[in-house]
Amino acid sequence: MAKSTQETERKYAAPAADDISWLPDLTGVAPIASLAEGGTQDLDAVYYDTDDLRLTRSSASLRRRTGGTDAGWHLKLPLSDDSREEIQAPPASDDVPDELRELTLSRTRGAPLRPVVRIRSTRSLRRLLDADGDVLAELSLDAAHADSLLDDGGQTLWTEMEIELADAGDPALLDGIEKVLRKNGIARTHSPAKVVRALRETTPRLERTPGRSARTAAGSAGEHVLAHVARLADDLRDLDPAVRRDAPDAVHRMRTTSRRLRGSLRTYRSVLDRKVTDPIRADLRWLARELGAERDHEVLRERLTSGVRELPAELVLGPVGARLQAWDAAQSAEGRRRTLDALASPRYLNLLEGLKALTDAPPLRAKAAGKPKKVLLKALLKERDRLVRRMEPALDKPAGPERDAAIHHARKAAKRLRYGAEAARPALGKPARRLGKRVKALQEVSGAQHDSVVARDTLRDLAVSAQVSGEAGFTWGLLYGQERTESRARERQLPEAWSRARAAARRKALRP
Repeated sequence: MAKSTQETERKYAAPAADDISWLPDLTGVAPIASLAEGGTQDLDAVYYDTDDLRLTRSSASLRRRTGGTDAGWHLKLPLSDDSREEIQAPPASDDVPDELRELTLSRTRGAPLRPVVRIRSTRSLRRLLDADGDVLAELSLDAAHADSLLDDGGQTLWTEMEIELADAGDPALLDGIEKVLRKNGIARTHSPAKVVRALRETTPRLERTPGRSARTAAGSAGEHVLAHVARLADDLRDLDPAVRRDAPDAVHRMRTTSRRLRGSLRTYRSVLDRKVTDPIRADLRWLARELGAERDHEVLRERLTSGVRELPAELVLGPVGARLQAWDAAQSAEGRRRTLDALASPRYLNLLEGLKALTDAPPLRAKAAGKPKKVLLKALLKERDRLVRRMEPALDKPAGPERDAAIHHARKAAKRLRYGAEAARPALGKPARRLGKRVKALQEVSGAQHDSVVARDTLRDLAVSAQVSGEAGFTWGLLYGQERTESRARERQLPEAWSRARAAARRKALRP
């Protein structure tokens, strides 16, 4: 079973690895009190990637390393700033472990992995200690030798210094150390990882393979929309490993990202050719639906569990907790299965390929060259009109199932308007932010009303099952009544939320 850790480190150019006379005194950086020798290690790492280096290009790396204290397979995924997640697996064989192969899938998009470069390093270690002798960080001096394992590759040598924080270390320590190093002429390296430097210096294809298209004119509507779409596509790719490992909130974030992408592609059809984007939108809708089984159950489980927990003990009649647990176990397993099946499907890989092709070679329409304020504003106004056509009739309907369905239908249009406003922020500024905030408030009120409707349906099913088994139905009925009251309260909030959102969506209000 692979284990995950987080590392935070910075790399610097090192004049030499075997002579540290050039290294400035770091004990003046609080709270460093002393340096302790940590010995020398011989490390041998073979890095794996696709033929066109998809892992490296997406700031990830996969290696099998021998030597040192953590020999084995290491998959490193980017986090924020100087941090990365490192997922480790035992060095059982030369074959990439299935678990790590799956965690790279959103980046490789199914392309086979192969050895691409070998890096052998002699590492000299020193530990930075505080006054109590506790380790604050580890300083490594590496003499590295890289050999390309690709047909057109070569060799390279270099020395570098790494400073890695200890677990739960303060990133401010790295800033203090860097200030001292800079004063002494020691600069950060341009490559965040050894494999990047090794491939850049030994493998011409890393530089010559084209990246994302530069066909969009600077400051154009196309540039604004594509920047937003590319960022969301990267987010979707990066969330994949977390979803596979069932990290907290990962399914929710991936589902929301797929919806944002789908909404942006629909809203800005005047910029990107829908002949290309419509199939991608269909795949994004499918993905959100498959992820929704697990995510919707998470929300509903918390709602029902909280409802039971908050009741006085004398109002909980019968095996309510046991029935809720049995329902949860069955629904959770089904939702998890659907999520994993979706991520293992050819359709998901096709979606990833489609997004990559879209951002690398965007199918621009004529309006992509237009001024962003004009093009994006027009698109937002169309989404506003769609929301008006749905929300106004929904609010006029009498309470009941038809009104519930109409509000939910209008809420979908509110999401699209909100996601469109997010993409328009760089161009429209404060008006777009205000619109997004107001529509989000409307979406939250209508969403809470919909959650109550779904909860009532589930409570009714649980009550029927309890009755069939001869159990008391009182508690289920009580919870149903509470949800009905909650739903009506939210419906009373809708007119004001809608009035504020509509005011922010007026043409005059949206002009910067």
